[in-house]
Amino acid sequence: MNTTPRRTFLPAGLRTPGRWAVLPAAVLAGAVLGGGYGAFKTPQYAATSYVIVVPAEKSDPAAALGFAQAYGRVATDIAVTGDAQVWAGVSADTLRRSVQAATSPDAPMISITAKAEKPAKAVSMADGVARALVLNSTHVAGSTGVKVVQFSRATKPVAPVSPSAPLSALVGGCAGGLLGGLALLVRPKRAAARGEARHSRQAAATSAAVPAPAAAAHQPEAV
Repeated sequence: MNTTPRRTFLPAGLRTPGRWAVLPAAVLAGAVLGGGYGAFKTPQYAATSYVIVVPAEKSDPAAALGFAQAYGRVATDIAVTGDAQVWAGVSADTLRRSVQAATSPDAPMISITAKAEKPAKAVSMADGVARALVLNSTHVAGSTGVKVVQFSRATKPVAPVSPSAPLSALVGGCAGGLLGGLALLVRPKRAAARGEARHSRQAAATSAAVPAPAAAAHQPEAV
């Protein structure tokens, strides 16, 4: 009697236990990287100063809106060529990199937002650029027919605008989960097909190696 135990072959999905471990591992790695980035990155503070473009005497009021759009596009260039660097105490590259100007399509107003590692530095940069716009518009008011005036000075920020460590960890975990899911979806199916063929060949070889029970020899009955 043959006592060789029969081998059980599991489905292909159960024979690759580490495949779906990619997803939680990617989420964990993303959360760790994001949390570390938020914890060690220097916080950034933002301050915003507002200026408004007004028409001069005997000028078309509608021109103020167009000049506001133009001043918004060249705000950092005007600040660099003016005295904003001296007032803010930073270099020209820092002004270009840290200051952004935004305009409104409905009102001739320009918002100047500066970001810095210290609240006071952000305030000085935003107000410095606004002051440079005011002085520049005064010099060319005779040809443009408009001038820029200070509408609201920047206030000292009390909280950073950069993401905190928990928020960075959450964002990193979501990004890691997304990348892990994409990695599972785009994984080539040929590897799975090759695995199935390999296990099928192993099963066939095992079945062929087990000998079939011999048939009993027919013996004639004695008379």
